[in-house]
This record gives sequence, structure tokens and C-alpha cells, in this order.
Amino acid sequence: MTISKNQESYVFQCKISETPAQVIGGKGTRITVEKDGKVYEDILDGVTGAAVGALGWGDEYMVGVVTDAVKSSTYSYPSLMGNKESEELAKFYIDHSPKGTFASALWCCSGSEANENCMKIMYQYWLERGKTKKTKFISRMTSYHGFTIGALSLSENARADDFRPILLPKTQCLKMPVCYPYRFQKKGQTEAEYVQELLDALEKLIVDNDPETIISVTVETLPGSSLGTVPPPKGYLPGIRALCNKYDILMHLDEVMCGTGRSNPNGGLNCWENFMPLDQGPDLQTVGKTLGSGYATIAGVLVSPKVRNAYINGSNQVLGAHTYSSHAFNCKVALGVQKKLIGNGLTKNIFEMGNLMGKTLKEKLLSEDNIVGDVRGIGGFWSIELVKDRETKAVFDPKLDLGHRLHGICFQNGLNVMGMQGCVNQQTNEGDFITLAPSFIITKDDVDEIVKRAVKSVNDLTAALKKEGEF
Repeated sequence: MTISKNQESYVFQCKISETPAQVIGGKGTRITVEKDGKVYEDILDGVTGAAVGALGWGDEYMVGVVTDAVKSSTYSYPSLMGNKESEELAKFYIDHSPKGTFASALWCCSGSEANENCMKIMYQYWLERGKTKKTKFISRMTSYHGFTIGALSLSENARADDFRPILLPKTQCLKMPVCYPYRFQKKGQTEAEYVQELLDALEKLIVDNDPETIISVTVETLPGSSLGTVPPPKGYLPGIRALCNKYDILMHLDEVMCGTGRSNPNGGLNCWENFMPLDQGPDLQTVGKTLGSGYATIAGVLVSPKVRNAYINGSNQVLGAHTYSSHAFNCKVALGVQKKLIGNGLTKNIFEMGNLMGKTLKEKLLSEDNIVGDVRGIGGFWSIELVKDRETKAVFDPKLDLGHRLHGICFQNGLNVMGMQGCVNQQTNEGDFITLAPSFIITKDDVDEIVKRAVKSVNDLTAALKKEGEF
């Protein structure tokens, strides 16, 4: 079959026959986008792709880092030969995490790949300890951990449902209730009571399925595209840690979107430091996105001393390897990114500026009559949930697809965001929201402009829905 002469796109992704909007340039927090033959200047990048950007666009420092990496890096197959760059990046991340939390790291090329590898690492951990009955994973309803088969099996949302026939069976990937206080904390129920309800449900799931068969409990520390940046209530993550200790189960935190400095309160790298004692971290943690700030395709699995020691005392080897694991170029570029983020105080900046952005959005959006029901998040990761009725929290008809519609309106008003659906019911796609995840370099002026454009966009959509009789 010959290719049509008027074929628009040659890339097999998104809408296959159409050319999507394309970024053709950028500097700092602004990007230039070509869409439908028109060039849009001064688009304020409020989401940096998918919470990927940390240093912004066109960072001159990174030109030198990347150039040096190209000159000095040669390829090495990780199961036969290593490289100093991967060692240095691992040590840097470990040194900038709470003391004793992590002892080793595996570097790969995407968050999905990181979670896929983490599943295998966790299973092999129990083999090293002689516990061969452990074959079940626990994760949450309304979750997303990646687009490979294993990572989708850990997930539960419309994206996963589409591939259900070829995923791991539900009896092997058990689901505990979603943690979503805005929706599911009952009227009159205290935060502590809600947390206990969730922990009781998890413990029952563990006991009912025999703790001796459970590999791990996996949660997104601060969920991204699945739920829209719902911070865990006080005591929730420490409670999961305690249950994992009680029943000898691994605790895995997915920080691919929210971690690596995007939402850290201490100028460091890990989001969980907001919610857990520093000496009670996870057994494994997956990271990505801002690790390379988009300048390199890199993600990783961080491994605790407990897990590392079990391997050393067992076979002392990891089964299998990916061609581009611990790739020297990617690791050197990522190390350059991380050194600048920490050295220039940019993780502190995004936490401060991000919280200012969230606080201001709350003040301006929740004080007006509009379609916003909740504004939530922490640090540089925030979401705005849309509702038909603020009092009842009634959702809009999913056919209206308001998350993506607001995304389009924001773009027309010069703001790039992520529009999503399905936070309330992943099977029916009910629940619309947009997410903001700007680069770590944002200033007070950037925050003011993000808020201004977001508020205008919400008001524009509210007015349109009133005119259409939908609000």
C-alpha cells in the first residue's frame, strides 16, 4: 500500500492521521507552539509536558552539560560493564535523601519502565529470602503507574481497562480503596477516622489474601494524571508503612511525577518527606520526569538497604537487564540537572512558588461562582477539579469532556496545562480536572501570570456552560 500524498503525520501516536500541536521553540517558562498551521508565541508552560520540566526551556548551562556528555560518554551494556556516570548519579540521589533511606539505584528510560522493573525487583527480593509464595501486588483504585503491561496491571483507570484482557489477573493485582478525602471522607468524619477506615480496608485485604502471598503495597505519594494531586491525609502513609512492617510486605512509593524535587519541603528530592518521618521511608521508590528535566530520557528505581542486603546475601545479582539501563549519557545529563537544581536552590524555589500559586488559585477560584469544586496539591504540583454543583460536588456529564475542553481554552489564553477525566469514576470517565506542574525556575511574576490566565480560562468556560444550559 502506498502512502497518501496528503498524509499529515508520520508518527504513530495520539490521533494517528493528524499532526498534533508541536513545540517549535522555548525559553525559560515560555514556549512557542505551532498548531493547525498557526504559530502561538508566549505560551506560559504551566505543566512542562507531563510534569517533566525542572530547568525550563533552552537552559544555557545544559548546553554545556549535554555537550560534555556527548564527548565523554560511550555505551556499555549494564549486565557486563558499568560506568562512572551511573554510579555518580546514584550516589548523588542517595546523598540528597534522608540518611539511610536508599542504598542503590537502577536507572532506566521511562517511568513505566521504572515501575515495571520495580515489580520484578520486588518479586526477586522475596525469592532471595526463600519466600516463593509471594506473588501478589497491592495498589489503589483510580491509580496510574505507567503504560507497559505490568505497570498497567498495577494501575486502575480507563487506560488500564482498555487492555484488561491482556493484563495480569485481578487476583494477582489486588486493589485497595483510593485515598480521596474531597470525595470520600464522609460528612462528620474526622481526618483521623477517614485514615483509619482506609488502613482498616488495606489490612483486611492483606489478611483476606494471606500476608504470606503479598509482595508489596504500591501508592503514588501525590497522584498525578489518575486523580489530580490529592495530598495524602495525616497518618495515611505512615499507617501503610506500619502495616507493611507488621505483615512483612514491601512498601513501594511511585514518585515518577511528584518526586525529584517537585514537591519537597526540605530543599531535597522526595515528596514523601512532607508526609512521613524521615527515618521511615519506603523500601523502594520509582522516580523520573524531572530527573532529566526533558534533556535526557531517564527514570529510576531507588532501593533501600534492606532490599539491597537481601540480594547481596542471596544470589548477589539482578536477573535480566535492559539495553539502555544506566546509560552513561542519560546519567551524566541527569546529574548535571540535579546539581543545578540543588546547587541553585531551585527545589526550594518551586516548593515556595508552587505553594503560592496553589494558595492564590484557591483564593481567587473558590471565592467566585464558577465550575471549580476543589484546588489541591503541594509544592510544584496542583490540580483544579471541576464540578457542576459546589455543594453536592456533582460531576458534569463525561460526554462534555470538560477537562480537555478547559485545556484547550487555557491554551487559547496562553497557558499550557494538562486536562484529564476520570478522577471520580475511572470506568465511566466521570470527574474533570486540570493539572499544573511548572518548571522549578518560576518567579513571582510567573505565578501571577499563571493564576491570571487560569482564572480567565475557568471564567470563560463557566460563561460558555451557562450559555449552553449545562451550569
